[in-house]
Amino acid sequence: MTCFDTIQAYGLRAIGVGERRLPREDFTLCEQFTLIGSGMIWNIYFGLLALCAGFFLATAVALGKTSSNRWLRKPSEWFIFVFRGSPLFIQFFFAYFFFLQLKAPLPVFDVFTAAWAGALVVLFFNTSAYTGEIFYGALQSIPKGEVEAADAYGLSGWSRFRRVIWPTMLRLAWPGYTNEAIFLFHATTLVFFSAFPVRGQRGDALYYANYFADKTFNPFIPYPILAFYFILLTLLVIGLFGLVNRRLNRHLPQGARTRLRVKPNLIR
Repeated sequence: MTCFDTIQAYGLRAIGVGERRLPREDFTLCEQFTLIGSGMIWNIYFGLLALCAGFFLATAVALGKTSSNRWLRKPSEWFIFVFRGSPLFIQFFFAYFFFLQLKAPLPVFDVFTAAWAGALVVLFFNTSAYTGEIFYGALQSIPKGEVEAADAYGLSGWSRFRRVIWPTMLRLAWPGYTNEAIFLFHATTLVFFSAFPVRGQRGDALYYANYFADKTFNPFIPYPILAFYFILLTLLVIGLFGLVNRRLNRHLPQGARTRLRVKPNLIR
């Protein structure tokens, strides 16, 4: 089998398209690159959807935490505390157990015992909590002069939030939010190593890297391939978020613009 044939057979295997059986012996470098790359589809799926949906919940949570209304502030504070205070790996276990318990009386929850839905919910809430704290810190850091200037121009309520507070919050929070996005994509490797089962050997990139490492007793080929794919993904995230960062800071002098600095989270 040529490398082109291998890509045709295994390129989309992680989502159930192509060859059903995994190679059993005489693994080629092309097979490892192809299958691990195929698994990256799941990592991108989890990270992208959780990030996009979590952005809006995080904004609401940050606003709730800054509210003077106790009934808005306390739920937001506890939401952030619970999901930031517990390990993501444990959250996957509790979520899977919770969905299993609900499945018997409410069959509609059966879909959430599958990783594509249940794990996505966990990642959505987790990144919303971390991003909400980032946005909250940015809201607290908005210069009072900008708010006073908005008041002087007669802006109030939704108009002031949309034109002054929200753009300034994003500009201040964007470097930290970029790091959160990078870590979220890395955290997707925990999905199939937690409680959510792998069906039909269709897992993510780490699942296939671990498969090759177990079969060949040589982790020094599949794991560097996995790292290579995630480095490429990280560079893509930095590039896209960098474009947004320049857009958010376009009105500032060149020397006052915030530059993105990636600071990986070693412990979460």
